[in-house]
Amino acid sequence: MNTIHPQARIGHVHLKVADLPRALGFWRDVLGLEVMLERPGAAFLSAGGYHHHIALNTWESAGGTPPPVGHTGLYHVALLYPDRAALAAALRRVLEAGVRLEGASDHGVSEALYLRDPDGNGVELYRDRPREEWPRDADGRMTMFTRRLDVEALLQEGA
Repeated sequence: MNTIHPQARIGHVHLKVADLPRALGFWRDVLGLEVMLERPGAAFLSAGGYHHHIALNTWESAGGTPPPVGHTGLYHVALLYPDRAALAAALRRVLEAGVRLEGASDHGVSEALYLRDPDGNGVELYRDRPREEWPRDADGRMTMFTRRLDVEALLQEGA
């Protein structure tokens, strides 16, 4: 069986947006990504100086609307935070900006917050637990679950 190299990663996500300044207001101003490059109708943003993790463009979507529910497309883009304190800080910024959470889940292997950007794209903000803490079955295989994440307890992290 052919398998992908174990060090392969998702390098970046490129999103079609309706209004670039509005999208930047979310991805840059709320989530805190740094604009690395702007071009007419596009912006490339990153964490930590990488060339880009998220690209936004209006090349085919200026003034457009989100796809209707029940259609194919991107479910969500997930931003991985290095630890619980960083995830808590992101949650504070999101709530202070008035962005509504759609969900908050403990998956055993991770803790995740779910929301939408101004164009209706799903966004997951999460942190992984250390592998040695992942839930496992009797045979040692990783298992996952979905339980309610205690958002109030998360907000107390690093406060």
